[in-house]
Amino acid sequence: MDNRIAAGLLIILLAVTVNAQDQDVETMMKAEVYSNASGESLKYRIYVPAGINELKKCPLFIFLHGSGERGNDNKRQLKHSVKDILAWSKTSQEPVILIAPQCPENMQWVNVNWSAETHTMPEPVAIPLKLVFELCEKTTTMFPVDRARIYIAGLSMGGYGTWDAIQRKPDYFAAAIPVCGGGDDKLAEKIKNIPIWAFHGDKDTSVKPERSRMMIEAIKKSGGNPKYTEYEGVGHNCWTRTFTNPEVLRWLFDQKKK
Repeated sequence: MDNRIAAGLLIILLAVTVNAQDQDVETMMKAEVYSNASGESLKYRIYVPAGINELKKCPLFIFLHGSGERGNDNKRQLKHSVKDILAWSKTSQEPVILIAPQCPENMQWVNVNWSAETHTMPEPVAIPLKLVFELCEKTTTMFPVDRARIYIAGLSMGGYGTWDAIQRKPDYFAAAIPVCGGGDDKLAEKIKNIPIWAFHGDKDTSVKPERSRMMIEAIKKSGGNPKYTEYEGVGHNCWTRTFTNPEVLRWLFDQKKK
């Protein structure tokens, strides 16, 4: 076979494989819309493991996407890391209810300037994150959720959202993985007892690595013991290495509220 033809067939095969993987994630995660009594709504995808009625309790995992996945198609938020989490759940035989909400265009999980050196947690909570909190509570009434194992993670804009969420509800989450985000370091005392593993690339020019470093240092000064991994030579995309690492997800799912 001509080498050019073989190379062309390989490219087509790889494209089909990638599309099939994306389609699998879309198929596995049901598209839903949460609406509250005030008429506010949030689109989201949810994965519920088979046989959940036979499960005694199941952990709940909230995944917050980055700014590039905002919109109203209820699909774009599945672009990064969601398939890795589902793959790990299947491989490890660790059942999980996974929720991937989609932040609307021109809105944020937390209303702050991502390029700022620091920020103060704004009041009130941003509407999309408020709806995530409400959605979490609704989910715990619909499914056998283990309330001692509610986890949250997010990347970039979702990393900011993760910090914001645990600072607003320090007694709600069992553990958190904020990736290339930042929080209000003045509130470190509130989250010193939450198991946290933060990640950042040392060459990140979109969100300065100092934002993660500052949070980790503030929590340690408050008496906490957070974990922090900074990837040498890595830019903004440090989430691929993070969520494809089985040790990271194993650590997360091992955490339980006392």
